[in-house]
Amino acid sequence: MSEETQDNQSAQGAQDKQPFTQHLNELRRRITVSVVAVLVGFIACFQYSEYIFEWLMLPMRKNIELDIHKSPYLFLTPREKVHDLVFLAPAESFWVHMKIALIAGIIITAPILFWQLWRFISPGLHSREKRLAVPFVFVTSLLFITGSSFCFLVVLPFAMQFLLEFKTQSLVPMISVEKYMDFCLKFILAFGIVFELPVVIVFLTRMGIVSPDTLAKNRKYAVLFAFILAAILTPTPDAFNQTLMAVPIIILYEAGILASRIFALRRKAAKAAEESRAE
Repeated sequence: MSEETQDNQSAQGAQDKQPFTQHLNELRRRITVSVVAVLVGFIACFQYSEYIFEWLMLPMRKNIELDIHKSPYLFLTPREKVHDLVFLAPAESFWVHMKIALIAGIIITAPILFWQLWRFISPGLHSREKRLAVPFVFVTSLLFITGSSFCFLVVLPFAMQFLLEFKTQSLVPMISVEKYMDFCLKFILAFGIVFELPVVIVFLTRMGIVSPDTLAKNRKYAVLFAFILAAILTPTPDAFNQTLMAVPIIILYEAGILASRIFALRRKAAKAAEESRAE
């Protein structure tokens, strides 16, 4: 009997022996650890919420310009007219700082959250797959932070520049601090989640739900879905910003297919080596 078959049987046996209540207890334990981690991150970030607030004002105060003749091609330049934010209720500013601290706490504790997710799903994995814990946490955390940073540094400055200057010559903007921060934080989180697409694709292929060949054959539908998702996620209706979001989704989709093929080749090579040793 091959080592992979033994791993399959042992993993399946371990799953069969675990009652449903034990799965619920494990889920509760992982959720509790995650909530405590986010709470600690929230408390730490709340102490610096004013500094984080100033950073989040960057899309409001800076324009992003594209210049193909100069590296690194994208530049943040001061906006000629900076609009001040207002708060419309006595507690609005306080709750804004609470939201900022919460989202910042989620972002900085992302490695812990992904580690807890791995600990929850790892009992159902084979022994070889359990060795991927560190790469899983590293890649998921890196993708999440990359997506959030891409939204903050590229998408939001473009979006604010478009929204504040499009047919507003006769209008005076009076933007609530709560509306602005909700606007920014929502898209920062959304982009961070969307950038996890390669990990999701690899997981689905490893589970046998889809195959790399099927994903490659349906590439045209993935491109269509990327533009639909970009139209939903991007805060502006113009095609440029939607393309700015759709292109990374397509690249991440292709990266997921490539990673799935690499894992499939490695699995096939390991299986062939085991069969040759068995003979």
